Amino acid sequence: MNDVTDWWQTDIIDMAPGKIRLRGHDVEDLIGTTSFAQMIWLMIRGDMPDAGQVTLFECALVAAVDHGPQAPSIATARMAVTCGQSLNGAMASAVNMLDDVHGGAGEQAIGLYTTIRDAAPQRTLEEVLIDWRSTNGPYVPGFGHRFHKPVDPRAPALMARVREARDKGVCRGDFLEIAEAIETALKLEKGKPVPMNIDGATAVIYAELGFEAPLARGLFCLSRSVGILAHAWEQKQQGGRNKGPTPPGYFWSYGGPNPIRRP
Repeated sequence: MNDVTDWWQTDIIDMAPGKIRLRGHDVEDLIGTTSFAQMIWLMIRGDMPDAGQVTLFECALVAAVDHGPQAPSIATARMAVTCGQSLNGAMASAVNMLDDVHGGAGEQAIGLYTTIRDAAPQRTLEEVLIDWRSTNGPYVPGFGHRFHKPVDPRAPALMARVREARDKGVCRGDFLEIAEAIETALKLEKGKPVPMNIDGATAVIYAELGFEAPLARGLFCLSRSVGILAHAWEQKQQGGRNKGPTPPGYFWSYGGPNPIRRP
């Protein structure tokens, strides 16, 4: 039977009839004693966070839960419900929207922060930014926001929590300093503030807590799933059928031959 039992190998769960252990902990011992944020950490990392770590971790999870029906993932969930999809189908459709452009900047920001940290002191932050842009394009992940101007209100609140955690010895603050240095460099370059956004701020927290860059995207998906579920359920209560991205009286821009004249 080894070829069957060894088909999948995991350190996450062990199970037998009447027994479930998660990372070595009996599930009945976790129920009622472990928060959901602690459980996420335990399942991903294999250990239990201390009180300071889980408080900071939960701040990042809470901050990214929703950004309104204009966010592509949320809009997708609501449209899916009006097309007859179940809640799980709507959630799956929405989470599939979270990729490099929408939802992926946290992963990219940790990659940038880590590159800057590893390059010091041989190379300046400005030199790393030039190289980063030459490879990844002009956009600096985690900074600026198309909607929240001048400041994404979530970022300063999260950074205040990081400073508190640093002062209590929960984290070192290295990635906080890097992110703030990027803000300063972008302000000097542009001649105006380019503040940190939610992706840059949660990336600081996840990096300070030792999460690898790809997990920032996965954790964003977990966080945003809360808002996705809430909007999908609300839309189910509201009803509506086959709603598209805009009201039916509005038309798209057509650039082909023989355009239709509309009144």
